[in-house]
Amino acid sequence: MAPENTSATPTTESKTEPKQRVSVSDERKAHPSSANARRMSNASKPKVSNQRQTTHDGRTAQTETEYCQKGKSAPKKRSERNESNRTSMASTNIPKANLIPKCEYQSAEDVQAAVDEMREFFQTGTTMPLHYRRSILVKLRSYLKKHEEEALQALTDDLGKSSFEGYATELGIVYDEIRFCLSKMYGWAKPKRVPTPLAHFPSSSKIYASPYGVAAVLSPWNYPLQLALVPMVDALTAGNCVVLKPSRTSPSTSAFLQKLCQEVFDDCLVRCLPGSGKMNDWILDVHFDKIFFTGSPAIGKQIMHAAADNLTDVTLELGGKSPCIIASDANLKRAAQRVAWGKCINSGQTCVAPDYFLVHESVADAFADELATYLLQYYGKRILQCDYYPHIINEHHFDRVCSLIDNHGPKTRIAFGGGRDRSSLRIEPTILTGVTLDDPVMKEEIFGPVIPIITWNELDEVFSYVRNFGHPLACYIFSESKVMQEQIIQAIPFGGATINDVVIHLANNHMGFGGFGDSGMGSYHGKQGFDCFTHYKSTLKKSTKIEIPVRVPPFTKTKSIILKLMMR
Repeated sequence: MAPENTSATPTTESKTEPKQRVSVSDERKAHPSSANARRMSNASKPKVSNQRQTTHDGRTAQTETEYCQKGKSAPKKRSERNESNRTSMASTNIPKANLIPKCEYQSAEDVQAAVDEMREFFQTGTTMPLHYRRSILVKLRSYLKKHEEEALQALTDDLGKSSFEGYATELGIVYDEIRFCLSKMYGWAKPKRVPTPLAHFPSSSKIYASPYGVAAVLSPWNYPLQLALVPMVDALTAGNCVVLKPSRTSPSTSAFLQKLCQEVFDDCLVRCLPGSGKMNDWILDVHFDKIFFTGSPAIGKQIMHAAADNLTDVTLELGGKSPCIIASDANLKRAAQRVAWGKCINSGQTCVAPDYFLVHESVADAFADELATYLLQYYGKRILQCDYYPHIINEHHFDRVCSLIDNHGPKTRIAFGGGRDRSSLRIEPTILTGVTLDDPVMKEEIFGPVIPIITWNELDEVFSYVRNFGHPLACYIFSESKVMQEQIIQAIPFGGATINDVVIHLANNHMGFGGFGDSGMGSYHGKQGFDCFTHYKSTLKKSTKIEIPVRVPPFTKTKSIILKLMMR
């Protein structure tokens, strides 16, 4: 189905078309926001040029003409969109610097004024019809398809990601989220009828999905495309307007995102704020209706503190030290293969990367040898010269990771790697053995290609180690024993887990991804992403045909008996 614009366009026709016959049963079956419902609705009524649209939860969507009369810009008509597409195709050869406008924000008040304008647009109801939301997602996907090479090149510029890794870990996940939302959004947004207690007879109950309003998506530098666009897709699917603030630490991808927002969306629907130190401070003073933040726990606390002033709903996707537990019965070959892959994705700069390795003492040496074998197989003997091996984001983080390697304890040794090249910001995957909790590498989240191995003998030792680091975002278990797998899952608090592999649990749209406690609050992806940006309005409708006078005075013995029968 071709995307439709929600705006009612003026027409000069004064006569109405003959009505087509539509069965009542068909009209009842059609969802209020579905294509069938729209076709039947159009067939059963004359065309009216200034007719308002009613959304699935009863709100009235303001027409484009009415909104523009107030001096606001509204979503573009189809002819204007086609012209915009032709213009954007012709502008692909323009240098990036020309595509990014100068900062139009001089203070927090300027940002607040922009957010207030977006909130006013949201309150017109334009974002409520589901076919409007669908058209936005389709347009976003089309833009990404046309500018794929530019997006992947930006990831290469910022992080040294190969095109394959950039697509597999960023762009492909965005496509998958858009596809999933397009296929499920009508069911998610449809009002849900739920049972009503007998005490409220005669009545019925429904739950309505309602967007928050203007949502802020504050994204990090390590997966600058995926972690900006996936929550934005979820927010748009739920019917919100979005303020996107990408990280200034990944400048090429941030420039691409700003260009994308300018060319795909109206400013009243999506705005991309330029990254700067001042902007980071201003954001904390702006009143949003929802804040979605991905980053460090330290900044997460600041975001939450600022949100408390306006009682703004917050979702925090943080990080932490995620353990990888390797039991004595683990398939060491498979464990080494998969750890070598997962730990070196983005050169270890992944919030769900296995941070430290708790390996049973009987297989610790064998695991380290297998791991070294597969690291050489994947990246060659000259890893620092490997074209598809990513680099650290900048010199600050390069120096930080190197210090974790160099300042190890007296009993710790470098079993593999340790090399680095400042000119390319690459650090070899480095296996550390004999690690203790006193080593610097165990004092913070590593966020680099360092693999510290700690040995254990009894499972209680594993639980003791993990509890030192609060609530990790992820947990990985390599064991063939279902009993041990279940025992670890039940005993350790964590955000999400993968058994006999690493990282991949976050790529399943059918289950949410997120942490709790130290690693964040709330989840997203798929239905959980829709829920993340949605308030559910519980609504009870009472019939006026009859009144059962049980709840009103005087309170007789008979009423007490009836009350206890209904509420027991």
